Amino acid sequence: MTLELGMVGAAKEMDYYRWVRHGIEPLLPKRCASILEVGAGAGATLKWLKTLYPGAETTAVEINPDLRKELNRNVDVPIIGPLDQVISQLETYDLILLLDVLEHLPDPTESLRRLAKLLNPEGQVIVSVPNVAHLSVSIPLLFQRRFDYQDAGILDRTHLKFFVEDTAVKLLNDASLNVTKGLISGIEGRKAKLLDLLTLGFLRHYATKQYIMLGQLSDREFVQQRIDWALAR
Repeated sequence: MTLELGMVGAAKEMDYYRWVRHGIEPLLPKRCASILEVGAGAGATLKWLKTLYPGAETTAVEINPDLRKELNRNVDVPIIGPLDQVISQLETYDLILLLDVLEHLPDPTESLRRLAKLLNPEGQVIVSVPNVAHLSVSIPLLFQRRFDYQDAGILDRTHLKFFVEDTAVKLLNDASLNVTKGLISGIEGRKAKLLDLLTLGFLRHYATKQYIMLGQLSDREFVQQRIDWALAR
């Protein structure tokens, strides 16, 4: 039984590495010649983006060496290793993806600052982070004084940092990135949509599992404007 459970867990983990992040499509630029994804898994999202931008060069940074062969098939430039050790190998890019990555890093702000310097003029960054204010976390914390780490999800035991709306946006702002568009995910299901409707959107940010943000380089004097969060598809 233990062996079978281990095999199921390993299979789920590999499925996660092959997950294509179609939800970022509303934030994608019209044209793109070079794309970097940090924490690319097996490169499935970059492989999909190659169909949207056939001439683009795709670069993947992934820490898991077991994914090397699959990554070689899916991207143009695969790089295996921790970001802080391989960042010197990176070039400049029109689009940088950090999808569910920064919460795993000890200093996400500094990492994002360094990566933002690799953007070409008019380049963009797409960042997603989990929302620790989600009802699945805040209700047990409020009524049961529980904050239990898990193997996956918002309270993934490998998360080193936690974010809510304001701190998610500030993360980008502190790297001189202006958040120009934003998506919230987690309100796709029937129950979540009904809750959102019945509360007139009042509990929307408590039903949000993840913030997905488009950032663009700005001067240090910029003022972050209010974000009109759209619902992820």
